[in-house]
Parts: sequence; C-alpha cells; structure tokens
Amino acid sequence: MKLVDELYNLYKNKLTGDEEDIDMLAFAFLEEMSRDDLLHIIQELNEQELYDLMGLYLIESLKGKFARDDYRQQGHTLFTQRNLH
Repeated sequence: MKLVDELYNLYKNKLTGDEEDIDMLAFAFLEEMSRDDLLHIIQELNEQELYDLMGLYLIESLKGKFARDDYRQQGHTLFTQRNLH
C-alpha cells in the first residue's frame, strides 16, 4: 500500500519500530484524517489491498469480541462459583 510505504519512509529513521511506536504513528495519522480523506485512500486501493484491509479488520474485530466474551464468561463463572455463605 502506497500509504504504508510513505509513512514507513518518513519515520523509519525516527522510530524504533516497536509496537508502541507503530500504534502511536497510526493513531496520530488517523487523528489528522477526515472521513473523506480515509474514503479517498480506500478508493485508491487495488483489489488485493482492499481484501487485505477488510481481512485484517475482520480478524482483529472478531478477536476482540471473542476475548471480551471469554472475559465476561470467565467473570460470570468466577462469580457464580464463589461461596457467598
């Protein structure tokens, strides 16, 4: 993706590339973008890039939902197993 290449080239010598730096860079970039800016970027993606983007979004969103659901179930199980007497 052209955008990723541009961001990488701009910051490769300024950041360490660890997860914290990458998160910071991504969120700082997104803060500066409007909805129209983001839609324009999406429209410029080729078919494979669009599938990759949607795949990553779906995978991460589903991981989050399953993790939250598992946490709720474990919390509920722990609470119901406690002896309150």
